[in-house]
Amino acid sequence: MRKLTVIKIGGNIIDNPDQLKNFLNNFSAIKGPKILIHGGGKIATKLAADLGIEAKLIDGRRVTDEQTLDIVTMVYAGLINKNIVAGLQSYGCNAIGLSGADGNCIKAIKRPVKTIDYGWVGDLLENSVNAESLIAFLNADFTPVFSAITHDGEGRLLNTNADTIASSIAVALSSHFETSLIYCFEKKGVLRDVNDEGSVVSEIKEKDFIPLQKEGIVTDGMIPKLHNAFDAINKGVKEVLIGQASDLPLLKENKFGSRILK
Repeated sequence: MRKLTVIKIGGNIIDNPDQLKNFLNNFSAIKGPKILIHGGGKIATKLAADLGIEAKLIDGRRVTDEQTLDIVTMVYAGLINKNIVAGLQSYGCNAIGLSGADGNCIKAIKRPVKTIDYGWVGDLLENSVNAESLIAFLNADFTPVFSAITHDGEGRLLNTNADTIASSIAVALSSHFETSLIYCFEKKGVLRDVNDEGSVVSEIKEKDFIPLQKEGIVTDGMIPKLHNAFDAINKGVKEVLIGQASDLPLLKENKFGSRILK
């Protein structure tokens, strides 16, 4: 079975041109089929502010109204996605920039309104990823680069969590490839002390998750990231790693970040 590498990069990397350039160089050097999923960075927030559109956040989650959806689509699926694709092409990686609507690759449903209406935010189901379309791109020697924009199959675009997209893609392709899922961000991994890059938790099992939360080691955005990581490892993905984008070359030495285990 062929190996497949699925990598997600966070907005902090996108916001730093030097870090992004270094990451794209290292990503291009990874052998075999690979897929990149990227977040949005701060550009959409700045553009919205420049246009006088107030960002609406509830418990750190963006509410995506009509105007916000227009902006994140333009920025995520347009400016950021195409800059990343152009950067990868400069390193000889034949990338193709995609949203979930392209090739019907990722179909989502609008998040149901319970106590909060998050607007045009998409949630993924187990059959959301069209594995056949992705395999066709990979077999044609393209490297898909996905923004965090999906569609509902009825003509609506949806803003969708990039970590969840990465996990869902890795799971959908795990029966076709020996799949590695790697979350890259600005830290060395999951840290016992957020101010100490030497305090990486090298291995995290699912039974460790709640204790790490209670200790305050796993907080904020790391909580959903780990939820996605455990979901992937429990559904057939061979390995899941969380670490620093600049450390990608350490994958060859098995010294990259935090490893997620069942």
